[in-house]
Amino acid sequence: MRVLAALSGGVDSAVAAAKAVEAGHEVVGVHMALSSQPQECRIGSRGCCSIEDAGDAARAAEIIGIPFYVWDLAQEFEQTVITDFVAQYKAGRTPNPCVRCNEFVKFRELASRARALGFDAVCTGHYAAIVDGEAGPELHRGADNLKDQSYVLAVMGPEELSRVVLPLGDAPNKAWVRSEAERLGLGVSNKPDSYDICFIPDGDTQGFLRAHLGAAEGEIVTPDGEVLGHHEGYWNYTVGQRKGLGIGAPAPDGRPRYVLETRPESNQVVVGASELLSISRITATDAVWLASDDDGSDATDLFVQLRAHGTPVPVASLTHDESAGTISVVLASSARGVARGQSMVVYRGSRVLGEGTIDATGR
Repeated sequence: MRVLAALSGGVDSAVAAAKAVEAGHEVVGVHMALSSQPQECRIGSRGCCSIEDAGDAARAAEIIGIPFYVWDLAQEFEQTVITDFVAQYKAGRTPNPCVRCNEFVKFRELASRARALGFDAVCTGHYAAIVDGEAGPELHRGADNLKDQSYVLAVMGPEELSRVVLPLGDAPNKAWVRSEAERLGLGVSNKPDSYDICFIPDGDTQGFLRAHLGAAEGEIVTPDGEVLGHHEGYWNYTVGQRKGLGIGAPAPDGRPRYVLETRPESNQVVVGASELLSISRITATDAVWLASDDDGSDATDLFVQLRAHGTPVPVASLTHDESAGTISVVLASSARGVARGQSMVVYRGSRVLGEGTIDATGR
C-alpha cells in the first residue's frame, strides 16, 4: 500500500513509520505544523509542534529513507481544536483536545488530503490496534494497557478503520519502542514524551483560559443555593475539583467540598460533598459507532471509559440511538467526577464499539 506516515518528531511516530516500511509499504512522511508560533510550543517534555520537532521528524525520515514533507495545518488546528477548546469551557464543559485533534486534524484533514493524493492509508504512532474481524476491521486496545490510546482514536469513524495503519498496536511497552528506535539508528530514541495539552506548553490551563475568556466574577454556591464565596470565572473549575476553590471555610461537618457542576447561564460554581459526585447514568451525543455487527445491547463484557487512561466502568445496559446520534448507558457500578464535554468510549473487552461526548449525567 501507499502509506502517508504522520511524523510528529517523537519516537513513537518515527518507529511506526519505520515499521510500515519494514512491512513492505511504500511510505511518505509528513510533519503537520500545527502551531503558528512553533518556537514557543515545547518546554522540556511539555508541548509539541516546535521547530525542534519538525527537525527531528525530517531527520527520522532521512534515516528511514522515505520522502518527507511539512504541511502547515496551523489554521485548521486553531479553528477546530483551540477555538473549540475555549468554546467548550465557556459552555461549562471539560473537553479533551486530543480527541478533537484526532477527529478534525488527523482523521479528517490529514486523511482527506492523503486520499486526494492517492494514498491508501495513513500511518500513526498511536498505541492501538486494527484487527481483522468477521464484519471488517475493528479498533482494539493496544497491547500495552499503560500506553493504550484507543480512547482518543474512536472518533475516527468506521470508514477510516480500513485506511489507517497502527504499527505500535502490538508494542509490549514504551521501552521496547525506544529499543527499536535505537536499533534503527533513530536519533529520537531518548527524546522525552510530550505531556499535557500541546498548545499550553507551560501547563497553565487557567492562565490560557484567562487570556481568552478574561474574568467574570460569580458565586460559589451549595446545591441549595447558599453562597459560600466568589470566583473569577466558572471556566476555571471542573467537576470533581477539590483544591483551589477559594472557599475560606470547610463544610459544617468538616468534610471537604468538591465542584459538582458549573452553571454558565448564572455564572455559578456549585460545590458539595463527595458522594454527590457519584453518577450511574450517562447520555452522550455526537455519537460515532464503529461496530456494524454489535449494537451494544448485550451488556456482557461491556464497559465505558470516561477519560484517557481511566479505569473502565462496567455497563448494565446501553442504548444506541443512531438517528438521534446518542449513546445512553446505565452503569453497573457508579462513577465519580464525570463532566460534560468528556468523551465516553464504549468497549466490549478490548474492542472499541463507539464513542460520544458526554452531555448529561444522572444518579
